[in-house]
Order: sequence, then C-alpha cells, then structure tokens
Amino acid sequence: MSRTITVDPVTRIEGHAKITIHLDEAGHVRDAQFHVTEFRGFEQFCVGRSVWEMPGITARICGICPVSHLMASAKAGDMILGVEPPPAGTKLRRLMNWAQIVQSHALSFFHLSAPDLLLGMDSEPAQRNIFGLLTAHPDIARDGIRLRQFGQDVIRMLGKKSVHPAWAVPGGVRRPLAAGEPETIADRVPEMLSITERALDLVRDVNARYANEAERYGDFPSLFLGLVTPEGGLEHYDGRLRVMDQDGNLLEPGLSPDRYREVIGEATEPWSYLKFPYYRPMGYPEGIYRVGPLARLNICDFAGTPRADRELAAFRALAPNGAPVTGSFYYHYARLIEILFALERIEQLTADPDLISPHVRAHADVNQTVGIGVSEAPRGTLFHEYHVDENGVLQQVNLLIATGQNNLPMNRTVGQIAQHYVKGDRLTEGMLNRVEHGIRAFDPCLSCSTHALGQMPIHVQLRDATGQLLDEARRD
Repeated sequence: MSRTITVDPVTRIEGHAKITIHLDEAGHVRDAQFHVTEFRGFEQFCVGRSVWEMPGITARICGICPVSHLMASAKAGDMILGVEPPPAGTKLRRLMNWAQIVQSHALSFFHLSAPDLLLGMDSEPAQRNIFGLLTAHPDIARDGIRLRQFGQDVIRMLGKKSVHPAWAVPGGVRRPLAAGEPETIADRVPEMLSITERALDLVRDVNARYANEAERYGDFPSLFLGLVTPEGGLEHYDGRLRVMDQDGNLLEPGLSPDRYREVIGEATEPWSYLKFPYYRPMGYPEGIYRVGPLARLNICDFAGTPRADRELAAFRALAPNGAPVTGSFYYHYARLIEILFALERIEQLTADPDLISPHVRAHADVNQTVGIGVSEAPRGTLFHEYHVDENGVLQQVNLLIATGQNNLPMNRTVGQIAQHYVKGDRLTEGMLNRVEHGIRAFDPCLSCSTHALGQMPIHVQLRDATGQLLDEARRD
C-alpha cells in the first residue's frame, strides 16, 4: 500500500512551500517534491513602468535581500541607457552588495540554521529556534545579531534605510557616503572579523559532528553556476558566467552574462509555481545545477583576500583530488567563508577616497531596448531582463532568481534525505526537521522566486493510497 507524507508549510524559510513524500508499498520513499504554492506576479505588474522606477520597485520583491534586486535592476538600466557608472558609483554599489552578503548570510546561519545545528535535529521544536539558541548559547546568538546589524548599518549609511533602499539607479547611485562614514565602517570591521572567525571554528565542529548526516543532505553530482572575475576570482557584483561539472571541468569558462539564455532553460511542472531552470546544452532534468555560496566557492580559482583564501583551501579539502564539494550541507560553511571575504573587501574599500566622491552617476536617455542585469545575490546568481520601448517603458520582464535555479537540487535533496530518515507509517519530529533542514541549507527566498509571504506553521499528514489518514502532526 503506497502512502504520502505532506509537510505544509515548511518552517524557518522565507516564503511559503510544502513538501510531499511518496512511499511505495514497501514503505520506501518513491518520490519527493518541494512545492512552491504561492504566486505574486512581479514580472507582470512591472510591465508599463519606467526603467528608472525599476530598481525601487523590484527591491520590494523581498525584505530579506532587497539589495540584490536593486543591483541587478540598476545594471539592467545601465545597459538600456548604454552607460558605465562612474568608478565611485560602481565601488559604492559593491560596498552595499558586500554588506548585503554579510547581513543575509548571518541571518541564515545564526538565526535559521544554527538552532538545528547546535540544539540538535531531534530537539524540542518549541525550543529549536532563535529564542532557544539565546538561552542555550547566548554568546553565539549575540554574535549573529551583531554581525547582521553591521551589514544592515552599512546599507543604511548608503541608502538611508536598511530595507528597500531606492538608492542604486540606472547610471550609478543617488549619493555617496558622507565624510567620516568610511572610517566609521572600517572601525567596526575587526570586531566583525573576530565574530566570523569564531563562527568558522563553530562550523568546523558542526561539520565533524554531522559528518555522517552530511552525506545524506543533498550530496549528489550536479553542475555549478555563478559569476567569477575575469581572472577567475570570487565575485558577487559583476564578472563572467562560469559553469563547472561535478568533476571540476569547466563547461563554460567565462560567458558574457547577457548571453545567459544560451545556457539556461526553464522547465515547468504542474505541482509548483516555481520554475525548474536547467543547463540548456544538457537538457531537462539532466542539466541540474546549483547556485549560491557552495557553487561560487567551487567555480572560482581563488577568493582574493588572505583570510578567505585560507578558508577556501580548507573548504576544498572536504572533497578528494580537487573535485568540487558536492554536499549541500556545506552551504553553511560556504556562507561563513563568503562573510569573511565580504568583510575583508569592505575593509579594503573603506580606504578608497571615491566612496565620498560626488560623481556617482552617469546620465543618459534610452539607447537600447533590451537590458540584462546580472549580479550575485546571497542565494545565487540573479538575472533581470527588461525589454522597453523608445521611452524606456517596460514591455516585457523576466526575473530569473537564485532560489528558482536551486529548485531541482532542492527537490533532489529532499528525496535523498527522505530515503534515509522516513521509515514506516509514523511521523517523527527528527525526520520532519531533517527533511526541512535540507531545504534550509539552500536558504531559499520564495518571495523572490515566485513573486510569497506567510507564517510558517507545519501540518503534516500521512495517508495511504486510498486517502485514509494514517498519522498526522501539526506545529503552529
């Protein structure tokens, strides 16, 4: 008798989704699906708006990573105007983007995933959250708060608010930092580096403690996609698209980002509003690829800062013979390495006098009718493609979001975890949380990717093939 387990909604992620696990007659996992069940329609209601409005509008797709959309949108506008922002404008954009990496990764690791990793996958769900972490590990919880606060403060200095700053615009940015603000940022970086080093010590202990489980958390062959610098270094704002296979071979060593449609296709399934991107030359679903911190650390040749390069070497030692790290559990480790890198880059950039230069924007009119902006969001590569008329009014919009590109890997991860932990016809808290944690490892942002808001209680039902309820669990 076949059975179905439904996790609806998934908890401690941004947005609303559910998981369905199908069992065969022997009680083994036959299939697993990660459903995204809500839709917002940003691509449709942006049609008819001006290209100059788009950064401010698309920043409101999500309150967790508004800066990512701000950057990609402004870059699409640069292409439509046919301008290159002044050096000061580009450097200021990079500064905000690195601050966004810091605050978003800190939220993911310390607030959303650390309760599982430090309190235990089988711990009481009422305590397995940020408040339980504050009780059991107050220093770690405070470190996370301080680190995220730093990133948000830098964003606020630049954009005058930390959420939805309408600051980057086609051609550059609206304003530079004020005199003295770069020094204020620089003075805080040493404390943030110390926090990150402590977190890296912590995650190395976590990796050792969960070594056996890590093999079951989305450890499978896939491609990896992201941006690198022209020299092959770790990149978050600009660069060339690189695609690597599971053996470390470069399928696309450095493609111009505006040619992304040549290598990325988008499939659909009737059970999810979230599309299923794939590497076009290999077809669907064989062209499964991952984006985000794990992918970026796999595809780059080096980080380019001393501390991050040291940790990158340790990260790569997780895989044999120089192959890519294929375990999705190690997204947590990769995030902390990227925080370290972003902090080092921020510290370097604060010494640049361009940060207070008044020449931060290039002005022009519409010179092209298509603009493609690509940047690295915390969760992975983000694409904004705009088609405009001669007045700069949007006629067509395509947003290809990092979480969407991780859709196939998230589904594969859920299936792999379920095969190891779903046993029999009864639900256990540890099984439910492990399946969910496989999704948390990717830090999905469903408001971005489906264009979804919602609280995250859980309702799980286990039914046989006739629809008879075998077991049920509810978490409010």
